[in-house]
Amino acid sequence: MAKVNRNDDKLQKIIEIERQLGEIQDVDVLLERILTETRHIVNADAGSIYVVEGDKLKIKYGQNDTHLKELAPGDKLPYTCFSFPINEKQICGYVALTGQPLNIPDCYALPEDTVYKFNKNTDLTTDYHTKSMYTLPLKMANGNLLGVLQIINAKDEEGRVIAFDEEAELLITHFASSAVQALQHAYLTSNMVKRMLKMAEFRDPKETYPHVERVSSYSLEIYDRWAFNHNIPEEEIHSYRDNLKIAAKFHDVGKVGISDVILKKTFPRFTDEERNIMKGHTVIGAQLFDPPESPLDRMSMEIALHHHDRWDGGPSGYPGDIKLNQFDIKEGVLPICPPLTGKDIPLSARIVAVADVFDALSHKRCYKEAWSIEDAFAEIQNSSGTHFDPEVVLAFIQVKDRICSIQMAYPDDPED
Repeated sequence: MAKVNRNDDKLQKIIEIERQLGEIQDVDVLLERILTETRHIVNADAGSIYVVEGDKLKIKYGQNDTHLKELAPGDKLPYTCFSFPINEKQICGYVALTGQPLNIPDCYALPEDTVYKFNKNTDLTTDYHTKSMYTLPLKMANGNLLGVLQIINAKDEEGRVIAFDEEAELLITHFASSAVQALQHAYLTSNMVKRMLKMAEFRDPKETYPHVERVSSYSLEIYDRWAFNHNIPEEEIHSYRDNLKIAAKFHDVGKVGISDVILKKTFPRFTDEERNIMKGHTVIGAQLFDPPESPLDRMSMEIALHHHDRWDGGPSGYPGDIKLNQFDIKEGVLPICPPLTGKDIPLSARIVAVADVFDALSHKRCYKEAWSIEDAFAEIQNSSGTHFDPEVVLAFIQVKDRICSIQMAYPDDPED
């Protein structure tokens, strides 16, 4: 009877998680959540989730509770980014090719005649012992492969590693089906976001895909650490980070309304009038989301409008007036609303301000060379309490390793 009740409780929890997955809009945030929740459902110690990119599988997230417990509270495992060809020699590749799940009780005891092999090097490198492994494809209803989910080392109630049993297989398969539906919806949102950003990239050569992805990913890492530092409830974190990951990409989307003559000017630098026109991009960007019809719209509007406000209200920052019209912007009229300062500036905008300036400093622009990573970090730290929120800067410095890894994962094109 007790087991039946436990199973009923587990199913109810799965149904609630599936509902929550359907509300997540960002693909990356959703993939991370799918991996986390799948592991929790079957009490797995570790796992990874991969997406299909052409003829390769690319890792998006890796999790390992054993290694996580070795870190200081609030720290994360190293940010990983690698891909490998889809072939039958590797377990994930085999699952991707065949479209069938694999349940391996012991990765070190595979039969000699298996086509796929377990790569022991990862265990040797990370000082971990992989035993049980369940790998399944994430397929759409039409058969197209979205990715591969792999979970490792199921544990019993005493914490001993066990094989994934029939009940675990059933739960994972059911949950994966709902996860794929949520992913399909999130990909539709992602494609629409990419189209909007492509317009900005056509207009402004600095608004490249790598730039917006870096700023978005930096912002998520900064928020996660800020949320930990401030003991933010888990459900609030889930909702906020989902909106932030997308909204941060729109920080400079208002540049679509700025003249090419100004956007692409390299030398001499702007006149006062041209600079005022350029400042109008905050207003144009915010107007794209006005009136806001969702929390995502509201955050996108806040970031676009306020990511150039300064913490101390200093003159180098500039606010935007949402009521400013296009004629005024083209004429170089200065925004007339008083600047926001301190915590009156929305948290999302305070976070993106740090992420955006760091990325601009550490990458080459048509008007400057790239700063070194250390110099860019030092500049952000030196601007704590003046340009930037000190608590946001603290969180940024605390995730320095992950910021550096993200920068390497999204390099600019050589011609940039």
